[in-house]
Amino acid sequence: MQTISFDFYSTLVVMVLVLLLGAFLNSRIKVLSKYNIPEAVVGGIIAASLFLLLRVFGDIKLSFDGSLKDPLMLAFFSSIGLLADFSSLKKGGKKLFIFLVVISVLLVLQNAVGIGIATALGQNYLIGLLAGSITMSGGHGTGAAWASVFGAEPYSFAGALEVAMAAATFGLVIGGIIGGPVATYLIKKHNLKTPGDSAESVHIPITELEAYKERKITQNSFTQSLALLAICLLVGVYVADFVKGLELGFTLPTFVYCLFTGVILRNSLSALKIHEVFDREVGLLGNVSLALFLAFALMSIDLVQLANLALPIFSVLFVQSVLMVFFAIFVTFRFCGKDYDAAVLSAGHCGFGMGATPTAMVNMQAVCKNYGMSHTAFIIVPLCGAFFIDIVNAIVINGFLSLF
Repeated sequence: MQTISFDFYSTLVVMVLVLLLGAFLNSRIKVLSKYNIPEAVVGGIIAASLFLLLRVFGDIKLSFDGSLKDPLMLAFFSSIGLLADFSSLKKGGKKLFIFLVVISVLLVLQNAVGIGIATALGQNYLIGLLAGSITMSGGHGTGAAWASVFGAEPYSFAGALEVAMAAATFGLVIGGIIGGPVATYLIKKHNLKTPGDSAESVHIPITELEAYKERKITQNSFTQSLALLAICLLVGVYVADFVKGLELGFTLPTFVYCLFTGVILRNSLSALKIHEVFDREVGLLGNVSLALFLAFALMSIDLVQLANLALPIFSVLFVQSVLMVFFAIFVTFRFCGKDYDAAVLSAGHCGFGMGATPTAMVNMQAVCKNYGMSHTAFIIVPLCGAFFIDIVNAIVINGFLSLF
C-alpha cells in the first residue's frame, strides 16, 4: 500500500478545506443546520469517508502531520476558562447551584449506564465512558480530548477517537430533537403559567446589542487575547507535567489544567483591574481552534474500526437517550422548581446533556419563542453548560477510572 504523507502546511490546508466543505454543505442542507451539526463534523466525516474509499479502492493511505492537534485542543479549553467570569455567578442565584448539582448527578448516571451496558456486552468499559458523560455532556471537544488520553498508555484503546466522535454526533442530533418536546410536555402536563407569546423578547435588547458591538476587534486587542491563550497553554502544560511527575496516583488531562489557568487568569486580572478580557474575541479564537481540531480529528478516524463497534456503541446511546428524557422530566424539572423556568431549563439540559451548549441554547430559544422568555434559564445554562460541566465532568470521569 502506498502512503502519501502530508507535512505541516499541507495538513493545515486540508483541515481548512474540510471546514469549508462542512460550511458549504450546512448552508445547502437544512437538516444539518437545524440540528446545529458543527461544520467540522460534517466536513470531517465526508473527508474520512473519501479517504477510506481511496484506501480500499486505490490502495493509498494518507498520513497527516499532527503537530497542531494538541495546541488547538488546549487553546479551545483555555478559552472556556478565560470566559468564566465569577462575578456573573450571582445572577444565577440559588437555582444555578441546584441546577449544577442536578447536572452533576446525571454525569454519574451516564457513566454508570454506559459502563454497565458495555461490560454486559463484553466490550471494553472505556466504550461506556466515551459514550457516557465524556461525549453526552462533554460534546465533540471533550470527547476528542479524552480519546487522546485513552488511545495512549496505559489504556491503549485503539478505537477511542472513533467511538467518541460517533457518540458525540449522535448525542448532538438527539439532544436537539428531544429538548423542545420535553419542555412542551412539562408545560402542558403541569399547566404552567408562562410569560405569554413574546418571541421578540428572545432577542438581545437594543441597548445591550449596542454595548456588545461597541468594542471592536483590532490588531492590538487580538494580540492581547492571543497572549492570554498562550499563557494558559504554557502554564497549563507545565503544571500538568509537574503534577504527573509527583506520581500522586491520579491524573487529569492537560486540558483541565489549561482551563483552570484560564479561570484564574481571567478573574485575577478582573479583580486587580489590570485587564478586561474581550469575551467575544476570546470566544472566536476558541471556536476557530475547536473547529480546526475537530476537522483534523474527524478526517483522521478509521471508519472500518468504528463499524466493528457499531452495535455496542448504539446500544449504549439508545439507553442514554431514554435516560436523558426521563431525567429531564423527573429530576431536572422537579428539583429546579417545577415552574416555567424549570421547564425551559429541562429543554436546555437535554441540549447539553446529550450534545453541546449551542444545542441547549437553540432548544430554549425555540421554547421561549412559543411561550415567552425565561431570563433565568438563559443565564444559568450557558454558565453551567459552557464551563462548570467540564470541571465536574473531569472529576467524575477520573472517579470512575479509579475503580478499574
